[in-house]
Amino acid sequence: MVRKEFPRCTPESVGISSAAISRFLDRLESGFTEMHGLMIMRRSRVCAEGWWAPYAPGLRHGLQSHTKTYAATAVGIAVTEGKVSLDERVIDIFPEFAPENPSENLKKLTVHNVLSMGCGMEEMPRPTENWIRDFLSIPVVHEPGTAYMYNSTGSTLLAAIVKKKTGEDMMAYLKPRLFDKIGIDADNLKMGRMPDGTPVGGGGMLATTEDNLRLMKLYADGGVWEGERILSDDYVKRATTNQNDSATEAINNPPALDNFVGYGYQIWMCRPKGVYRADGAMGQFTIVDPSRDLIIAINETATGAHWAQETLNVCWEFLEEIDPETAMTPENPALSEALARRMKMLAIPASLYAPFGSFPEGSFAVKSGQVHLENQVLGFMSGEAPGAGLTRFGFSEGEDGCVTLAAEIDGKPYSLSVAVDGRRALNRLPAGLVSQVYLSGYWKEADTFAVRARWIETCFEKEVCFQFIGDRCVVTEEEVVGGFLNRPVTPAEAVKQ
Repeated sequence: MVRKEFPRCTPESVGISSAAISRFLDRLESGFTEMHGLMIMRRSRVCAEGWWAPYAPGLRHGLQSHTKTYAATAVGIAVTEGKVSLDERVIDIFPEFAPENPSENLKKLTVHNVLSMGCGMEEMPRPTENWIRDFLSIPVVHEPGTAYMYNSTGSTLLAAIVKKKTGEDMMAYLKPRLFDKIGIDADNLKMGRMPDGTPVGGGGMLATTEDNLRLMKLYADGGVWEGERILSDDYVKRATTNQNDSATEAINNPPALDNFVGYGYQIWMCRPKGVYRADGAMGQFTIVDPSRDLIIAINETATGAHWAQETLNVCWEFLEEIDPETAMTPENPALSEALARRMKMLAIPASLYAPFGSFPEGSFAVKSGQVHLENQVLGFMSGEAPGAGLTRFGFSEGEDGCVTLAAEIDGKPYSLSVAVDGRRALNRLPAGLVSQVYLSGYWKEADTFAVRARWIETCFEKEVCFQFIGDRCVVTEEEVVGGFLNRPVTPAEAVKQ
């Protein structure tokens, strides 16, 4: 693949003031969220971009439900190629998994209904080897298309539909038809899998900020990329306009005001007229404003629906500062250069610094409870059971401002560097889809050493505290950034060997 890079320009050259983007950044950095990446494109030119170190432009980031738009795009390409029909019944695609006596409502369930969250169900199954059969066994309480329920398993069914109708795995199908054509490096993507190997179309992808921008630019341009049609005009129009009223989202998710105004094909409608977005939990947004010919791509950790909504509120305030009719504004070199410098110097808050303490000699073996440095969310999406975690550990003085954590994790020995000098030390520790983890440590109390594990390809940072009490060590853990699906964890106890 030879990727054509987007032109870069000053904000003023596309009718946006650098001062407006600076105010936008001020709000995003005001403390309600943790920003990781931002790109702003207008009229096919990138006028602002930045990543909060240690996040970076080529680094994969967990997309959560933003993945759904990729899965819908795969279906859209299959529709464009004539391999799938939007009116096709799901039980006709998967007759081997259909109940012996399907209900009348299940018989009416079509690809269109699945794309638009109109399956008519009120629950969805957990990931299992037989998840398609389980999905088709869920009662279809409402006539398909007459009710809205956010259904991530239905989104994963889109990947299964692509495989069944084309004979190719969704990711393999997309490589020559989408990724290679629009400039996404397929080798840099990662995708979680269901127990039967199906890509987790409901939330399993890791991709870059620019990958997401490129995907949504395809929709902004009507399904055409550099003169080649990839998605049919009809499919794009359906995908980016309201196909299913989503007002009932207010019942279970009242803070999320922009979830109540309609849903397309795995794409949300937004409160500003004509604006739509791909959306993943904790603020993985790619927003398209056709009236302004504008795309905003964001990666962040906005914990909870109320803070993700606040990010959208800030985006709508920013849009108000951009005149749809203004082609360009007078150049202001001082402001645009200051903005460019600022966007090159972005960073998340520094690690905590409290290095003074001493470790007991020897190692400890976990005798009760479990200790996990990794986050469990990606495994939750795919049904992957957590491993045994950390079963043996010991600390010793290291080099270059680090201590060494000698750990046995899932039966394998690791020597990990934990920075104690106010920075983060990069380690590779395979944990399912992700492997890059920054570790930092500080003495929280005279007898308690805290290790913070930031899985840089995700939204999450975990703090694991080791309290040394004679020949015992009590280990507790807590999600300190993210907290998605966070549950109380029973402390583990280890004894000295």
